[in-house]
Amino acid sequence: MASGKIGVSTKDLFPIIKKFLYSDHDIFLREIVANAVDASQKLKVLAQRGEANVNIDDLCVRVSVNKEAGTLTVSDNGIGMSREEVEKYINQIAFSGAEEFLEKHKDDAATIIGHFGLGFYSSFMVSDKVELLTKSYRDGSQAVRWTCTGDPEYTLEDDSRDERGTDVIMHVTEEEKEFLDENKIEELLKKYCKFLPIKIAFGKKKEWKDGKQVETAEDNIINNTEPAWTKKPADLKEEDYKSFYHELYPNQFEEPLFNIHLNVDYPFNLTGILYFPKIKNQIDVNRNKIQLYCNQVFVTDQVEGIVPDFLTLLHGVIDSPDIPLNVSRSYLQSDSNVKKISSHITKKVADRLEDMFKKERTTLEEKWDDLKIFIQYGMLTDEKFAERAQKFILFKNVDGKYFSIEEYKELIKANQTDKNDNLVVLYANDKEAQFTAIQSAQNKGYDVLLMDGQLETPLMNQLEQKLSEAKIRFTRVDSDVIDKLIEKENAAQLSLTTRQKGDLEEAVRSQLPKMDKINFTVSVEALGEDDMPVVVTQNEWMRRMKEMSHLQSGMSFYGEMPDSINIVVNGNHALTTKLVADIEAKTKAQLDPIYADIDSKSARKGELNKAKEGKKDEEVPQAEKDEMDSLNKSIDDLNAKKQDVLKSFAGEEKLVGQLIDLALLSNNMLRGEALTNFIKRSIDMMK
Repeated sequence: MASGKIGVSTKDLFPIIKKFLYSDHDIFLREIVANAVDASQKLKVLAQRGEANVNIDDLCVRVSVNKEAGTLTVSDNGIGMSREEVEKYINQIAFSGAEEFLEKHKDDAATIIGHFGLGFYSSFMVSDKVELLTKSYRDGSQAVRWTCTGDPEYTLEDDSRDERGTDVIMHVTEEEKEFLDENKIEELLKKYCKFLPIKIAFGKKKEWKDGKQVETAEDNIINNTEPAWTKKPADLKEEDYKSFYHELYPNQFEEPLFNIHLNVDYPFNLTGILYFPKIKNQIDVNRNKIQLYCNQVFVTDQVEGIVPDFLTLLHGVIDSPDIPLNVSRSYLQSDSNVKKISSHITKKVADRLEDMFKKERTTLEEKWDDLKIFIQYGMLTDEKFAERAQKFILFKNVDGKYFSIEEYKELIKANQTDKNDNLVVLYANDKEAQFTAIQSAQNKGYDVLLMDGQLETPLMNQLEQKLSEAKIRFTRVDSDVIDKLIEKENAAQLSLTTRQKGDLEEAVRSQLPKMDKINFTVSVEALGEDDMPVVVTQNEWMRRMKEMSHLQSGMSFYGEMPDSINIVVNGNHALTTKLVADIEAKTKAQLDPIYADIDSKSARKGELNKAKEGKKDEEVPQAEKDEMDSLNKSIDDLNAKKQDVLKSFAGEEKLVGQLIDLALLSNNMLRGEALTNFIKRSIDMMK
């Protein structure tokens, strides 16, 4: 029997190891099992090189719990250790045996996991005593037992173990008894070890018998030693990829849209499978679906930094021994390899999508509504991807047809180029709510895109900037009257006089409803005789700012502003012409004197303004200033009287309210009491 002190620089190192070595407390089990897998992999390498005459067909790591003894044991039948190796690798913290083995067998040992030599000591995070029982694979080796209670003191003695391999026996502390619960241990093994390359056995399989679960003689193997990503793409069928997807996500019932198999060995090593999942038309806030592995050992599902931000919406696995990790394998370090891998993943995704665009266009169109959120998010957050995506991004019109950017430009350039040579792209984001405006545009021969996704607004802003040379402008189909959306040289002319136009606007304005957070404006425009008599529009720029405010916190100011809704009266419609005639017939006697008085006072104002031209304020006689103030007040009073006359007329003339309500109804803005009043008025007008 021998005794001694572990080669550490200070007795305070063990408390640090216990509390701070790993960011996630339960990672200790991953580290101990990973060490056991390393030991098995080392033996496999030696056997394959002919340096170890042993049977490697039965390699297996066994995990067991003994609640009565209070122990958790991880056993392997791998390479084992001699007394000298225990003293070298266990008693000198951070002297990694894996590192030395890798250097010696670097051409054959790519699957060795450990690099730091501290994993074994993670056992002390949950144990007040750890025993290491081990025997080397070499002929004539003597088994030894190493024991330590969590301080620099240890004992090392011979043992009677017959079989090669290592047992790590952890005497779990009172505070960590949860790690003696079989369900807890199985949960951790499935989380961290379900794809390790050596079989991991945890107890025996159970089956229902006589109304209860009983153990069978068969080992309960918790891992798949040959997951799909470790195989060549040529050896896998579509069914294999789907099967692996459901193995990764057993509670995901929908099939993925498609997958991308990563398989790179230069200038870095990277394997994996990324899946495009079918998600709702919104960014899934639960992004941690891609699992990072290092030689099949689970590391983390927080892959920011390795996977580009927009691709964290994907599902799947990436595995790379070239991604540098800190001692706990829990956080990524920033270096050139990580950036290269991130760029490569972006390129592979772009390659796959572009290939689908060229060779599987029908399939791409079928999946587009589910795919577009990934692509749009990528274009908004990754400049290089945005450049590539312009080649394969699709737009769908309201009739369900798909176009690339270049295809759509060619489709609309003849009819949707305005008088200033801008190519105007009309779009709707709610086909039903904007049906009237869509129909009006189609009646003009215009095409309308359906852009109903969460990211469409910022995407339009980006495309307008990137395609500025092509002079492309996106405009929602209800943001103005159709003739103003795409202004032509031969625009329709308004047949009303200035007075008629003003009286009509005032009559309509007087009957506008009061709505929370909505400011109404009224304008009379020259539309076609067959267009609607009254339409509702909303300013494109202001509406975009409000939509962007929901995505960017710095723009919340716009989100608090009221909506600006414009009620546009078609001055050339037959109903409008009738309404104008009624206004003149029923208000002429009252309004003529008012207009005459306004004209007279306005003329006098003109004289006074002309008289003060070129004079400083102090040079203008006070009498003229007083007269100007009096004139302004009188004109304001006259305008108020005019408004009262027109309001009285409009209140009695049901057609005014009816036209306003019809416009609001077509935009889903008529609800509650206003809708009930509209129905009653409609019935009265039909009597």
